[in-house]
Amino acid sequence: MLTQIAIFLVAAIIAVPLSRRLGLGAVLGYLGAGMAIGPWGLKLVDDVDTILHVSEFGVILLLFVIGLELQPSRLWVLRKQVFGLGAAQVGITALLLGGIALAFGFTWQAALIAGVGLAMSSTAFVLQTLAERKELTTRHGRESFAILLFQDLAVIPLLAAIPFLAHALGKAGTAHGGGWLDALKAIAVIAALVVSSRFLIRPLFRGVASLGGREIFTATALAIVVGVTLLMEVAGLTASLGAFLAGMLLADSEYRHELEADIEPFKGLLMGLFFIAVGMSANLGLLAAQPLAVAAIVAGMVAIKFVVLVAIARAAGTAASSARKLGIALAQGGEFAFVLFATAAGAGIFTTQVSQLLVVAVTVSMLIAPLLFVLEDRVLAPRLDRRAERAFDTIAPQEGHVVVAGYGRVGQIVTRVLSLKGVPFVALEKDADQVDTVRRFGGKLYFGDATRLELLHAANLGGARLFVLAIDDVEDSVKCAALVRHHFPALPVIARARNRQHAHRLAELGVTRYYRETWHSSLEMALQSLLRLGFAQSEAAIAIARFRDHDLELLKRQQAVHSDEKKLMQTTREASA
Repeated sequence: MLTQIAIFLVAAIIAVPLSRRLGLGAVLGYLGAGMAIGPWGLKLVDDVDTILHVSEFGVILLLFVIGLELQPSRLWVLRKQVFGLGAAQVGITALLLGGIALAFGFTWQAALIAGVGLAMSSTAFVLQTLAERKELTTRHGRESFAILLFQDLAVIPLLAAIPFLAHALGKAGTAHGGGWLDALKAIAVIAALVVSSRFLIRPLFRGVASLGGREIFTATALAIVVGVTLLMEVAGLTASLGAFLAGMLLADSEYRHELEADIEPFKGLLMGLFFIAVGMSANLGLLAAQPLAVAAIVAGMVAIKFVVLVAIARAAGTAASSARKLGIALAQGGEFAFVLFATAAGAGIFTTQVSQLLVVAVTVSMLIAPLLFVLEDRVLAPRLDRRAERAFDTIAPQEGHVVVAGYGRVGQIVTRVLSLKGVPFVALEKDADQVDTVRRFGGKLYFGDATRLELLHAANLGGARLFVLAIDDVEDSVKCAALVRHHFPALPVIARARNRQHAHRLAELGVTRYYRETWHSSLEMALQSLLRLGFAQSEAAIAIARFRDHDLELLKRQQAVHSDEKKLMQTTREASA
């Protein structure tokens, strides 16, 4: 066991950084590591089924953490995406892929299982990849999550229906009454879980938090996940659904963040092991024996899922680029297909050969999925997402006004106060999406780039009383400041400085009224910290004032040497002392 653990760790240490260095992401690194050490590679590990079974607990923990982040109120908000987009994706994709299976001589029962199984996507892969890319909160990230959630829910009735389908084929003697009993048992277990989450699990956490240590709290969290998983298996439901429900029922508890922090390390390690096991389980022998069949299934599945996803997303009003990214994210097969196909083969709906062929196709689709993201980033997005150059807005002529460049966090506050006092202003913002969003909320600003001299003239900067430089990007801010000081030297300027270095560059251009964006709030937080620690109001105020004067003096002294790193470090050490 220790030898196998060492092999897994070394394989991950080598493959994952290399894959990330090549821009392919961690998941492909794990899959490649699994293929390398598995029975079709170096044959360092051969007990693939056991490893895959153990590592599936990582998927369970992943869904538990997702459940913790998804409060029931948020699920209600997502109901249209879950039951609209999700149902459309599974239904249409299964219909098309199942129809193709029927055309190739499958029975309707086998075609149904094949269609729905191939319609599934990998919850583990998609959520892990979108999290790495920081895209979970984007439009396509939210829609991906909603569709994956529906897919997880859709697996349950299909698994329950397999005995009925086998009975219709004459492969099994399952009575119809058993199905109703199973359904009632499943409903009872879910109801018990809902009740126990409030009246048993939360009091348990409160007791452990007050009497046990940190490690006992972690053990309790893991024990609850394992217990719910076993309970779901008894009820004939998927363990992943149980973990998700358990997490969601604890989403509004006071221990949500602590639970998430405790589970996260286990989830990360087991997710990596899961992807290694998937790579190991790829039957490369079957792939070598029937390459054209596997390639045809993979290409057909990926193409059909991509087209269906893009079509339903566009029909739901999603922008073309987000719809395309949704299609890329969910085009691969999923781990639930392994369960469906294995169960169907065991019930006699599939032959073992067909089941293995479909499993290999799904595995290959998961292996190429990271490459689809690379294709999107390096080929599709640069070519398809180019926008036609939007013309800058025509600015109404004004006199004696204030010009505000940049309408982010700072610019918005400034213009709101100017509006409060009835001071006329012209706000410029070069982010077209920001302009459109603010206008939808009733904001007043113009689309224009304040680093362009013709825009400054169009805003009648020569007739303005004041220029407020609130641009977030440091380089754009400095460029704009240089233009204003050169062409409008008499105009007063108040500038937002992102940090000390930005402040030095503005001062070099003659902008002396600059304000570091976190300066005043940081001083206020420091003052409140001293007060909360029991210092007297007068003593705390004196300390803050002394620090403020000291730091402002240091900023002025460092202005002369800010381009010399050695002298800058020396003055900083002296000031600290």
